[in-house]
Parts: sequence; structure tokens; C-alpha cells
Amino acid sequence: MLGVLAGFFVVWCIILVGMFVGRRGILGENARSVLSALTFFVASPALLFDTLSKAKVHDIFAAPLLVTAVGAIATAALFFGIVRFLLKRSVPESLMSSMSASLANSANLGIPIAVYVLGDASYVAPLLIFQLAFFTPMFLMVLDATTSKHRTTPLSFLLMILRNPMIVGSGLGLTVAATGWQVPPLVMEPIHLIGGAAIPAMLLAFGMSLNGSRPLHASAGRRIETLLASGFKLIVHPLLAYLLARFALQLADQALFAVVVTSALPTAQNVFVIANRYQTGLTVAKDTILITTVVAVPAMIGVALLLA
Repeated sequence: MLGVLAGFFVVWCIILVGMFVGRRGILGENARSVLSALTFFVASPALLFDTLSKAKVHDIFAAPLLVTAVGAIATAALFFGIVRFLLKRSVPESLMSSMSASLANSANLGIPIAVYVLGDASYVAPLLIFQLAFFTPMFLMVLDATTSKHRTTPLSFLLMILRNPMIVGSGLGLTVAATGWQVPPLVMEPIHLIGGAAIPAMLLAFGMSLNGSRPLHASAGRRIETLLASGFKLIVHPLLAYLLARFALQLADQALFAVVVTSALPTAQNVFVIANRYQTGLTVAKDTILITTVVAVPAMIGVALLLA
């Protein structure tokens, strides 16, 4: 337990440094965008390749992936039913709210938590792969079908997945792991060094993003949905993951802890990007991201204490 708390302490320290650096403007106005782009396009794919190339493929595409998939889909479906049929929202708005309640920040916070708290970046791989390769595209496809502004063709749908650098890095790493090929050290060393920049850059950018956050400030008539979505993401989602992992799949110890903690990650920041594209559910998306982002680490510490 001390090791887990020490991991959270390290994460929070770097986040606080990011908040300080961002507030003081030490790195300039575009620092957050630059750091985010660096991690997304360069450092994170390198880290994922480095980590997954040494992983056991059957451990990733097994119970953890099943828990990730069922937990996320069940959370989204349950929340969709509440928003659509009890709160009487439109289908596109209900879909966006469901994304806010179930789509986790698997990269910017998930990877650092996996490394510092769980001890291995591969623990977040099932969540990252499921969300990038299936869950997010599924939502986009349904949103396309229920709005008249956008249409996704099968080809563009496939290219959207294959062009994601983290999917590419993960896919190449898993290919190496599955084939047993030993990448030459001369090739792996620069990849390892570049990947080492991912976590500090992610957390610094994450800390910068918290400056000036004022959740529920302008949520008006969407406060109930925002609070419900936040509760579903931080409580219902990890609870469903725990029940499935513990009682249906008989997971225990570190495996159980890992699937529950990754399920308790905050709402992904790209949910707001998607809401902006479709011009629906903007308020709920923005405020749910802010609330879950601020509360997530303390909530995960609570999960760690309960599972200890």
C-alpha cells in the first residue's frame, strides 16, 4: 500500500509542478499544446512500443480486456438509458453524455498511473486499445448515423483508427511480442529514451490544463447530467469493473486492482473535442472532464485503500 500511495504522490507532485509552470507562464503560451503534441505523436507511441514489445500478449487479450470492454459498454448503456428516457434528451446529446460517463483518459493520465502506481504501463494497454480501436469509433459511427452534418465511410472509419499514433505504437509492440523477435539494442535504446519523455510531459501538460478550471460555472440546466456523468465515471464504472472482475472472472490481487483503477480514470479530454465537432452535449462534456479530472486521483487513492 505504501508503494501505491508513493506512486500517487509522485503523480501529484508532477501535476502540481505543471500547474505552477502554467500559471507563471514559464514555458510560454503554447507550452501545453506543444507538450501534448509531443506526447501524442512521439513519446507515447515510443513508450507503448517499448513496453508492449516485452509484454505477454495473452495477459493483455484476456480477462483485463473483457473487463474493460464490458464495464465501459455497460456504464455507457446504463447512463444512456437514464438520460434518454428519464431526462428526455435527444439521441445525439444522450450519446455525448454517455461518452462523458464512460470514456476514460487512458493516455494522458492512464499511462502515468499505470507506470507509477501499478508498476507497468502494459496494465493500461487493454483500456487504451479498446477505446482507440473500438469504443470511440463506435460512438462516432452512431453519432454520424443520428446527425445530418457528418457521415463516416467505412474507409475513413478504418483510416481514423490506423492513423492514431498510439494505436500504431501499440500494434507494432504487440506484433514484436507475439512473434518473439528481439529488436536490436541499437534500435531500442533511442525508442526507450524518447518514451521516457512521455510521462513527465503528459503530467506537466495535465497540470497546466487545471489552471482556471471552474466546473459547473455555466452548466445551467445540465448540472444534474454533469454530476450524474461524473458519478458514473468515478464510481459506477469502477464498481461494475470490480464486480465483473472479482465475482465473474475470479481476478484477485494486482490484476483486480489494475482493472478497477484504470476504470476509475477521469473522462477523456477528447470527449469535448468530439462534442464540439457535433455541436451537442458541450456543457456536460466540458464540466464532466473538469470535475472527474480534479477528483480522479483522490478517488483512485480511495479505491486503493478499499482494495488493500
